[in-house]
Amino acid sequence: MTLRLLAVHAHPDDESSKGAATLARYAAEGVDVLVATCTGGERGDVLNPALDTPAIHRDLPAIRRREMAAAAEILRVRQQFLGYVDSGLEQPLPEGCFAKLSIEDAAKPLEDLLREFRPQVVITYDETGGYPHPDHIRTHEVTRAAFAATDDGTPRKLYYQATLSRAWFQAMHDATLAAGLESQMGPVLDELPPDRLRATTRIRCEQYFDTRDRALKAHATQADPAHPFFHHSRDVERAAWPWEEYHLVGNTPDTHEADLFAGLL
Repeated sequence: MTLRLLAVHAHPDDESSKGAATLARYAAEGVDVLVATCTGGERGDVLNPALDTPAIHRDLPAIRRREMAAAAEILRVRQQFLGYVDSGLEQPLPEGCFAKLSIEDAAKPLEDLLREFRPQVVITYDETGGYPHPDHIRTHEVTRAAFAATDDGTPRKLYYQATLSRAWFQAMHDATLAAGLESQMGPVLDELPPDRLRATTRIRCEQYFDTRDRALKAHATQADPAHPFFHHSRDVERAAWPWEEYHLVGNTPDTHEADLFAGLL
């Protein structure tokens, strides 16, 4: 039986900043892992100050595709763009962008992919999008619609991302201080709201944290080297929080699952 996992994300880099170590672990274990990237990230900001230049902005769509290809190779996963246009954050949203399409129209390419790929496990965002970018919220809506429309009775599971939660930042902050090291997580914690999504599933993937970091850095325009995420000890992280978390949609287990495919085999 071939195990197949589909991760649906809004932009290039989202797959590397949210759950990348999980994807790398399952790919290394022989699971067929496919990342579906809804948009090309054409309207994204350049978050790395060293690359925030007119030349980069002029070629940003092509650069982001090259970055995505490099990250997928590092994670050893397959990747497919669904062809939507990045909505950006400016209001009003531009005509023809992903978030302006009807859910029915926007869900069709993903429905086709689900019918072709037939994954047992699908991962996406909850209804908040993880943060209120219109493309993240639309990714949730489209994935829910496509998942429901392609139900053929085959056992499968839908998960929401619960990575990079406030609980994670707090754990990293506390463990870093306990190790006698300086923490840069304080300012991040000051801005984060309480977690609203209960984690039902913890995937041990600490041996793939280096792979996660390399994949994220491959998205060079989106990875600010000064961000606190890059400045905590990975040894501290492996000891304090050796997993990535998810929320199982539907039947919620009483205890944390340790495998996204639990109950399907």
